[in-house]
Amino acid sequence: MVNRLATSLSPYLRAHADNPVDWREWGQDAFDEASARDVPVFISIGYSTCHWCHVMARESFRDPEIAAVLNDNFVSIKVDREEHPGVDASYIAQAAAFTRQLGWPLSIFTTSEGVAFHAGTYYPPVPIQGHPSFRQLLAAVLDAWTNRRTEVLQNARAIGDAIASSPVPEGGALPAPADIDAAVKRIADSEDLQFGGFGAAPKFPVAPAVNFLLDTEVGMELGARTLEKMAASPLRDAVEGGFFRYATQRDWSDPHYERMLYDNAILLDAYATAWAHDPARNWAAETAAGIARFLGDVLQLPSGGFASAQDSESVIDGARSEGGYYARDAAGREELEPPALDEKVLAGWNGLAIGALARAAVVFDRVDWLDSARAAADHVLAHHRTPDGRLVRASVAERRSSAPAALEDYGMLASGLLNLAAATGETSYAVEARALVDDVLTAGDAAGTVFAEPGGGDPILAAAGIVLAGDPSEGAYPSGISSCATAAWRLHSVTGDRRYLDAAVSALEPISELALANPLSFGTSLALLSRLTRTPVQLVVVSPDGSSPAQELPATIRTRPTDVTALVTEQQAAAFAAAGFELFDARTPQNGARVAYLCENFTCRLPEKV
Repeated sequence: MVNRLATSLSPYLRAHADNPVDWREWGQDAFDEASARDVPVFISIGYSTCHWCHVMARESFRDPEIAAVLNDNFVSIKVDREEHPGVDASYIAQAAAFTRQLGWPLSIFTTSEGVAFHAGTYYPPVPIQGHPSFRQLLAAVLDAWTNRRTEVLQNARAIGDAIASSPVPEGGALPAPADIDAAVKRIADSEDLQFGGFGAAPKFPVAPAVNFLLDTEVGMELGARTLEKMAASPLRDAVEGGFFRYATQRDWSDPHYERMLYDNAILLDAYATAWAHDPARNWAAETAAGIARFLGDVLQLPSGGFASAQDSESVIDGARSEGGYYARDAAGREELEPPALDEKVLAGWNGLAIGALARAAVVFDRVDWLDSARAAADHVLAHHRTPDGRLVRASVAERRSSAPAALEDYGMLASGLLNLAAATGETSYAVEARALVDDVLTAGDAAGTVFAEPGGGDPILAAAGIVLAGDPSEGAYPSGISSCATAAWRLHSVTGDRRYLDAAVSALEPISELALANPLSFGTSLALLSRLTRTPVQLVVVSPDGSSPAQELPATIRTRPTDVTALVTEQQAAAFAAAGFELFDARTPQNGARVAYLCENFTCRLPEKV
């Protein structure tokens, strides 16, 4: 049997390379083979730090008998959901027709066109409490494929038609301030007053929703209270500083120990905001420093890019241990090999880290954090472009993935680069951010939507008509729509170009009602909707050439609540203005001294010496 996964870019796929299952990577050739053999396709979707993915691999995919059934009767495809988020999103939507228990590993059975006719998640090796074993599932699927093919194909067509005809939200309007307050109250109604956070078990950080709370006057205290509870909980690794993905218990205990780049990046931004609003919150400063240390010391690779995650499992005394490494103190950990990193560098998730580190570097006066953000940005910009200039989603070392960038990659990276440009004064990062937003905005015009992936997304899904277009759901991090809308709004705040503001408004108006009704699931959208109800506040600090705008900058300036805080020299301000960033036009030092320009929607007060 040909080992097709041994040279995969994805660490998740390489971890399955020694399975007796004849795995294939996501690609048209797998579906062509299924058509030629007249067999169904089995698609297993997961990610490197997924606990139950590891479990199912050990229990089922390493079993020679199960592998024989798969190899003889199916074409089997292994997909890293982090490398192919569009594939994952489409099959999650299709799986919803078969089960309410959505998650990973996702187990999908499709026709040779790629449309699902059955789906589930984890299956045990033996039946448990009425839940069929994976062997039983395979037998039932084969029976249906062999003896009830007409019914199977009808089900697949119905699901494909449902995905293809999924309505794109239309209409809507920007909310009034009272609507935003009502959304805050909905979140507050679900607060766990004893342990903090929202709802019962399992309990997630819901970092985008917390950031929304922090951005509102009525939600600030609730957001800060949530962050303080989390900082003192078992969800946070007090030794290395990062947060785990979620807790299985209401009191934040028994975490699933994987540590994700996106969670920690968004939480860093949240703790920086909490401290900036009240510097007496020492816990916020300490927690932010811990997260930044974790990002730099653990997740940042020698290349400068950030790994997507750290595994939950490690090997202790020859056996795999879930969380055993994290149960030890610093001295105890020195004796162990740390859990493996998923060294896959994702453009969008790196954008989240770049933006959070750049902003936190200004708030806390940490040049080292800014250097970390700059290294990541330089790596992504150098290694995540195709020869024709198109953005690539993932890389490992010097290898680029064949997977096209998702909409979220464009938006998250653009926002991160804008934060970095404002913190460093380097125009090139802002120019790159503008190009990214222009790419998705131009593609959106062609497709009849506001933002769209250049090239139309995954070609296999597109050919089958099962691309999940315009999905606004956010989950644990911003959606493609909300991240691109946020980047466009930020771009307007420094360029003054009305088309970027119009794009942000047009993208969010159709989903505003849905977001207001489900605020825990639409934190990034609501944060931007809230800001769109207010006049934008911009702050530009300009220093004479040869000096540093950040040096000995008063804390009152670093922590001032604004939509943009930019630190530039006179020469840098001129370069921004020449490149079309209106906010910097005519921004100069006064009498050889550093000054701050405080502006509201590009109308600025007289400069003040700082």
